[in-house]
Amino acid sequence: MQTKKSYTSSNVKLIFIYILLFNLKINYSQDIKEKDSIVSIDSITKQPLLLGKITRNAKGYIKIDKTEGKLYLYDNAELYYQDTELKAGIIVLDYNKNEVAAGRIKDSSGKLIQPPFFKQAGNEVNPDSIRFNFKTKKAIIWNSKSEQNGMNVFALATKKENDSVYFIKEAKVTTSKNIEDPDYYIRIRKGKFIPKSKIIAGLSNLYIANVPTPIFLPFAYFPLSENRRTGFIFPSIGQNNDRGYFIQNGGYYFAPSDFFDVALLGDYYTNGSYGFRAESKYKKRYSFNGSLSVRFENLINGERGLPGYSKNNIYNIRWSHSQDSKSNPNSRFSASVNLGSSNYFRESVNQLNTPNFLNNTLNSSVSYSKTFRSYPSVNLSLTASHSQNTRTQTVNMSLPTLTANMERIYPFVKKNGQKKGFFKNINLQYTVRGENRIQTSDSLFLKKEMFNDASYGMKHSIPISTNFKVFKHLSVSVSGSFEEVWTGQTIKKNDFDITTQSLGKKDTIKGFDRFSKYNFNASIGTTIYGVFNFKEGKKIQSIRHVMRPSVTYGINPSFEKYYDQYIIDADGNTSEYTRFEGGFFGIPGNNFSSAVGLGLSNILEAKVKDRDSTIIEPKKIKLLNNLNLSTSYNIAADSLNWSPIRMTTGTTLFDNKLNINLGATFDPYAINENGSRINKFNINNKGGLFRMTSANINMGFSFSSKNSKDDKSESSGLNNTRSGGRDDDLFGRVDDFADSSFDEEEDEEDSKKEDSKFYNNKMPWDIRLAHSLTYSNNKAQKQITNNSLMFSGNISLSKKWKIGGSSGYDFKNSGVTYTQLRFERDLDSWKMNFNWVPFSTRASWYFFIGIKSSLLSDLKYDKRRLPDKRL
Repeated sequence: MQTKKSYTSSNVKLIFIYILLFNLKINYSQDIKEKDSIVSIDSITKQPLLLGKITRNAKGYIKIDKTEGKLYLYDNAELYYQDTELKAGIIVLDYNKNEVAAGRIKDSSGKLIQPPFFKQAGNEVNPDSIRFNFKTKKAIIWNSKSEQNGMNVFALATKKENDSVYFIKEAKVTTSKNIEDPDYYIRIRKGKFIPKSKIIAGLSNLYIANVPTPIFLPFAYFPLSENRRTGFIFPSIGQNNDRGYFIQNGGYYFAPSDFFDVALLGDYYTNGSYGFRAESKYKKRYSFNGSLSVRFENLINGERGLPGYSKNNIYNIRWSHSQDSKSNPNSRFSASVNLGSSNYFRESVNQLNTPNFLNNTLNSSVSYSKTFRSYPSVNLSLTASHSQNTRTQTVNMSLPTLTANMERIYPFVKKNGQKKGFFKNINLQYTVRGENRIQTSDSLFLKKEMFNDASYGMKHSIPISTNFKVFKHLSVSVSGSFEEVWTGQTIKKNDFDITTQSLGKKDTIKGFDRFSKYNFNASIGTTIYGVFNFKEGKKIQSIRHVMRPSVTYGINPSFEKYYDQYIIDADGNTSEYTRFEGGFFGIPGNNFSSAVGLGLSNILEAKVKDRDSTIIEPKKIKLLNNLNLSTSYNIAADSLNWSPIRMTTGTTLFDNKLNINLGATFDPYAINENGSRINKFNINNKGGLFRMTSANINMGFSFSSKNSKDDKSESSGLNNTRSGGRDDDLFGRVDDFADSSFDEEEDEEDSKKEDSKFYNNKMPWDIRLAHSLTYSNNKAQKQITNNSLMFSGNISLSKKWKIGGSSGYDFKNSGVTYTQLRFERDLDSWKMNFNWVPFSTRASWYFFIGIKSSLLSDLKYDKRRLPDKRL
């Protein structure tokens, strides 16, 4: 029994333990479920942690709907999250789907206002409405507006695939500034839009004023890159009466780095003519910049085997290089090159370059200089120069010129000591100049034969001078110079050849030779001031006259030892010559000269009361600028001691708008029947005191209306100088078919000012006149050798219309000079111009219409008539 009780008791304990464990298990399961349910609820409530990371604002209200899991922002709503910025009239954020939607709202009149502004990853879009997913970064956009580097893109529907790819449907692409109503656009049915890179489109066609045109493409490519990109350059296609159909200025553009670019262009004509061009620009900030252009054309005229057939190769090389002065103060390299075929600007079919056609010379210079700063400092320069006459087709080159200049030193004073008195002011310099000169013709240029007649030489110069004061008001200077000339060749003139009854041949002797010469000069001068004051209240308050008289004395010895004699005729008459004739550093003189020079410089100025009564200080104006008179008397000469008197002067009138320069030469001696000067004063030969032998006058007048801009800077003046012509349009303007650049568009502020004004009948205009007259009477011929008037002008008939012209009249030959008429029309996004040369051998015209923006510069049309080469 006892055993039975214990068994029963142990069973009861076990049952109790089982019950307890069972209850614990149930409670544990319930706890687990409760915890799971809490986690589940937390996961829902923590889902909108996006709300904690988003910055939002709204003028109307901000509402959170926990049931739908949405956030509402109304009226001037703003939302910012990471790199996403969204502004709109209404914004709805679904934080369950990580999605945001934005759109417009209506004002009191029912008009939709506050369109969305969406910016993400640096790309901006201005649609009517948008849906965007923060997680996938995808979006659907309706009626989007985006600007990409001057290109405006409008799309009815846009699907944003990721940060760099958009798919657009029914889109418009334009560069028009009028976003609401563009004057033109290109309609794209479907396309792929990659921001800041490109648009690749399917069927596209051009609309002008919302009217479709027959100009369409089955596919299109629009570059949108903010940086330069390598790619093809679309050519111009046209027809020429002389050379048939052509493809012109097509090629490839390279942008290998940020420092330079290269454009390779080419032309082809159906008659076999062709051309190549290489253009490059380079720039390194704070160091240097420049441009290089190489052009070549193979021109065929007529038909092979028929009369008039010809084939000609022409070329032109232009290089411009400038160095920043701060990059290296002790050394400098510069280049200005314009060389090529003499007939390039007359025969090139890729441009109508009037300024260069009328300019008879092409000049080039490439130089490098370095300064050694030690005392005394030395400046060393190396220069290669080129001068080419396009009429005579002669070419003169200096390859190279070496020049070394030593700083002026004062041997009788310390380096930084005071220089005062005769001895302390004694100073000297040393200069050496060496040249290798080449004279050749256009046909031999850049060929080995051009070096056959090359010559070289070197000149050493040591000038010594000093200056001091006498009687406080007189400035005295004394100077002397010594020159040593080295040459690589001399000449020898042979005696008269009795057999052939002709002058003997002139032999060229190769080999080193030298000569030296020296001279002495002294001068004394002063400055005299005279002032005449007018009464108070007068417009002219005072006139000041400044005179600078000077007297000089110079001695040039005779260097007869360098002269030889040779027989010039059968009678045995002789003549002197020096073997250094033809040298480019001059020859030693064989006549002793001891001459006194007289000079007088005059300046006439006035103080005038300003028209503005608020300005107290009078305005200074120059009435006469440098009226200079000079002559000399040769003491050592046996006859004709006096040299002709030279007079020059100039002045400016009408607020520097009119420039006048005068010059004349007066000879005190008479002439004989042959026109040679004789040792008899003109007044003693029944003439006047002086005989005017020559005179010239040059006038330049430039005037414009008060509201006219400086046309020189905004028109093609820059294009003229870039091609080597004048910096104005007196000789016309350049039509360079290979240059697709346009003038800079008007400043935004100026545009706003103009738009804010109603048309006020002001017609901006400008005009330029240039008159030149030359008179010759050295042999009593009393002849006007040149008398011509050139003029050019421009007038803006309206804000968009501008006409201009360049012409002139030759009074000597009684004929109209080269004439060019210009018509320009600003069509907002487009530009149209027409240049016409109505007559002369250069009669031609050129019409162009195209889009201003460089992004769509290939969208253009041009037509031309080139000058007739047979004329």
